[in-house]
Amino acid sequence: MRRSSFAPEPDCAIAQSLGVIGDGWELLVVRDLARGLERFDQLAESLRISRKVLTERLNGLMDSGIVERSAYQERPTRYAYGLTPRGRALLPVLVALQDWGDRWLLGDGSLTGTNAADEPPALRLHELIGQRVPYVELPSTAGTTVDVVDADTRATVIFGYPATGRPTPLPDGWDEIAGAAGCTLENRLFAGRRDEFEARGIAVRGVSTQRTDEQQAFAVAEEIPHLLLSDVELELAAALRLPTFRAGGYERLKRVVLVVGADRVIERVRYPVTDIAEAVDWALAG
Repeated sequence: MRRSSFAPEPDCAIAQSLGVIGDGWELLVVRDLARGLERFDQLAESLRISRKVLTERLNGLMDSGIVERSAYQERPTRYAYGLTPRGRALLPVLVALQDWGDRWLLGDGSLTGTNAADEPPALRLHELIGQRVPYVELPSTAGTTVDVVDADTRATVIFGYPATGRPTPLPDGWDEIAGAAGCTLENRLFAGRRDEFEARGIAVRGVSTQRTDEQQAFAVAEEIPHLLLSDVELELAAALRLPTFRAGGYERLKRVVLVVGADRVIERVRYPVTDIAEAVDWALAG
């Protein structure tokens, strides 16, 4: 457990949780592990903290069952760190914190499904160019879990969208949230260009936080040929720090398009997406 003078209330889950991850560095370690930074030196460079502090935080997180390690080198022994199932269950907490910070600290407090090009979420996304997408498996409309990057193609287009509205109705007031509408059209436009994407060796993946059964029903109703992936556990959102907004009781992905090479390196990012048809053309142009 975390070494602290803080004594959490025995029956309060919030207090007990803060007794384990109440330190900002610990949450940032979890954030970076979700991003695929698994080695000590990578974490130290990203967080810019002393090796002593990082060692203490990693040991505390391992004691709490949030992080595990495995040796990847002997003589000297070096370890890779990763999140346990308990640790991955913290990812929605991180995404909710990011959404709150984007809205109330970096924004003006308004609820929005998009951002301006000069706002921090947009700048954060464009900083993804040149970074590798960690291996993330998500449930798909094919009935199996698949990696978000198709290793058998030249490139993968990953487009995030908030929700389709079929078969589950969208929340009240959805049309009043800037940038949230149009997801059904977006999927249709990608579907309509399927032959062009395939001819260029490009796989298409649509990602939302809807449940897989909702996505499957939508794919059948709209004859969607590309895979839809359910990020209901927010693993991809946390790994890439994708912008979200909360509506209808759920975190929703904002609309974004990524082009990822076969080497898992992000080649291009389009955000904000203001014209859906133009974004599909852009995805094909690279």
